[in-house]
Amino acid sequence: MSYSQEVLADLKARYPYQPEFLQAVEEVLNTLQPLFEKDGKYQQNRILERITEPDRSFAFRVEWIDDQGKVQVNRAFRFQFNDAIGPYKGGLRLHPSVNPSILKFLGFEQIFKNSLCGLPIGGAKGGSDFDPKGKSDAEIMRFCQAFMTQLYRYIGATVDVPAGDIGVGGREIGYLYGAYKRLTTKYEGVLTGKGLTWGGSLARTEATGYGVVYFADEMLKARGKSLKGLRCAVSGAGNVAIYCCEKLQQYGAKPVTVSDSRGSILDENGINVEVLKQVKEVERASLTRYKELVPSAKYVPVSEYPQGQHFVWTVPVDAAFPCATQNEVSAADAETLVKNGCFCVSEGANMPSEIAAINTFLKAGIAYGPAKAANAGGVATSQLEMEQNAGMTAWTFEEVDAKLHNIMINIHRNAAETAKEFGCEGNLVLGANIAGFRKVADAMIAQGVI
Repeated sequence: MSYSQEVLADLKARYPYQPEFLQAVEEVLNTLQPLFEKDGKYQQNRILERITEPDRSFAFRVEWIDDQGKVQVNRAFRFQFNDAIGPYKGGLRLHPSVNPSILKFLGFEQIFKNSLCGLPIGGAKGGSDFDPKGKSDAEIMRFCQAFMTQLYRYIGATVDVPAGDIGVGGREIGYLYGAYKRLTTKYEGVLTGKGLTWGGSLARTEATGYGVVYFADEMLKARGKSLKGLRCAVSGAGNVAIYCCEKLQQYGAKPVTVSDSRGSILDENGINVEVLKQVKEVERASLTRYKELVPSAKYVPVSEYPQGQHFVWTVPVDAAFPCATQNEVSAADAETLVKNGCFCVSEGANMPSEIAAINTFLKAGIAYGPAKAANAGGVATSQLEMEQNAGMTAWTFEEVDAKLHNIMINIHRNAAETAKEFGCEGNLVLGANIAGFRKVADAMIAQGVI
């Protein structure tokens, strides 16, 4: 049994109740064995055993009072996974599905995503099973303030810098930052995704969606192709999906789908981004509202999806951009995409493809950009926000966007060159995993067993 297999077997025996975490670890460990065979120092220093366990984790309850005067209680967590190359950095997720397994998978992925950015930031993740949907602004404010009364002890501008994630946008970051400032009396860059008038960065909202398109463009360029004229499927309807659609249109491509938890839109004329922004950013409504505003579009509720598949992946397209959530692309979805002629998949969500789906894409030889590489634009721009905060300055949208574009180009180059180094040219899964891991592992060895 190889070193990778030994460690994975041990983790499966220890954490059988954490399937998402085990899936994320398996996806990485499946590709690292060539590195261990080339250099024995990683096994000698037991890097896998160390990097798959968080440096520390915190669990706490959050007590708040709803608009009816009733006391509510939620569970919350923060996993500080690895700070070998910089302060912990990773989002906060507010969603009923939040549990240790999901946050550990996200934190583990964050280590390598942040490493690939080429920026000095470590990996972390946190959140709560609180659901912002259906809550008033006052309820969300009271929850965020109560949440921060616990979290503030463990974070700081050079310690751990959280950001947004599912359920945490500008409104939530504002309430969290206000509470942190009141509790600590510090006005510092402890959170990213802040408002533009109080320390935020231009292009942060757009960053992940733009970045996933920049990465797809690099993959296609390497194959002598371009995005221009391509028909694209996009899942999700949040920031990542919205700005993925916007950037695709700027590149001359046509995104024809978006989706939310209730259903999907198919718009053969191309997704109307301004309408999508109105529905999701202003009205915070279901995509049925998009159908009302664009009658020519088709709306498909979840109840009418093909069994075991996501509707958007059944639509014949040239390129696919999963931008919703983990495990949204099944093996059947991947097979359908490839069968229908899809030759490019660039992941905007975290771990959106099941392992069997990833294997299908790799076997088909299509341009496949794994999440830890393709969706790194968001955290990269968060670090650029940290840099602006530290320098007490603000860059223009064009400056930030240019830096983001260059980071995505470098991530693709790094992953592609590493894949070639290990005899797997074109396999960006292996290339991204080894490149991201090797940088962190070398830093851990240099800093000793601590």
